[in-house]
Amino acid sequence: MRHRRWFPLLLACLCALAMAACRPAAEAPAAKARAPGAARPADAVRLLTGHLRANALDAYARDAIPPALHAQMETAWREGRTRWPLDELPLGERLPQLLAALSRPDAEAHWIRVFDRQFANADREIDSTAATLGLFGVQYVSNEGDFSDAEREHYTQLIAAMSRWAQAAPLADPGRAHDAIPKLVAAARQTGLASEADFARLGMEQSLRRMHPFAQATTQVLAGYGLDLDAGLGALDASLQSQTGDTAKVRMRYLLGGQPIDTVVEVERHDGRWYLSDVLRHARAALAQPAAPAATAPEAAPPAAGRPPSA
Repeated sequence: MRHRRWFPLLLACLCALAMAACRPAAEAPAAKARAPGAARPADAVRLLTGHLRANALDAYARDAIPPALHAQMETAWREGRTRWPLDELPLGERLPQLLAALSRPDAEAHWIRVFDRQFANADREIDSTAATLGLFGVQYVSNEGDFSDAEREHYTQLIAAMSRWAQAAPLADPGRAHDAIPKLVAAARQTGLASEADFARLGMEQSLRRMHPFAQATTQVLAGYGLDLDAGLGALDASLQSQTGDTAKVRMRYLLGGQPIDTVVEVERHDGRWYLSDVLRHARAALAQPAAPAATAPEAAPPAAGRPPSA
């Protein structure tokens, strides 16, 4: 059946969103004047989690890496070499195409027809696929891919929790889908991000800021399916486990889909501020990517004429 071609993509997208939300209460407004990064090891986890709870992806990128690295990343975005931190996610490189598909003039009717034809009331097949993908995902993260030991431990818990949620969630319910799809379409159009050229033209900071309405709408839609990311992350407990000079380990505990997640992440200090080690590793790897071929590289961005419309 054609469900098999669409549901793995849907579940992978949902897993990507959950993994993003679970990577380490937005700070008070006065915090925007402080230096990027965190003052203490455990605060590095709390700070990034807070930005994600607030759907503030631009703030996440600002505090996830040191200022010099952030400036290099902005340049790499405009050159088309990376979409970090989006390209850390499964299918993250497909986000421009996803937003374009949701922004097309007939998107609401088109995707409702797709759902009705391929998902509606397919509960049994969706539950079976979710269970299978959960087992496959855990095996993959445990044995393959470019993951640190800390990431393997964390992500196996995330995938297992997502698989359990997907098997219990009403993903095949037409009523919920018919309500959710217009919300996602409206939010995608509000971003003004419908192509790779838009991401390159606006650069990292403005592109991530424009994604706020889409991230917010996605979080609200997931809550309607029983996956309340805000409540789960609101229960986050981050505590220092050990520190040796400029490196430390932080234990983070929270809930995902009602399932407890308990893992230890490594953090490191640069110029007096603390950052998550795996996030830094992925950011540096992203900067090492070569520029896109001249035939397919996005056009260089003209000087910004002003700030984008407020989301």
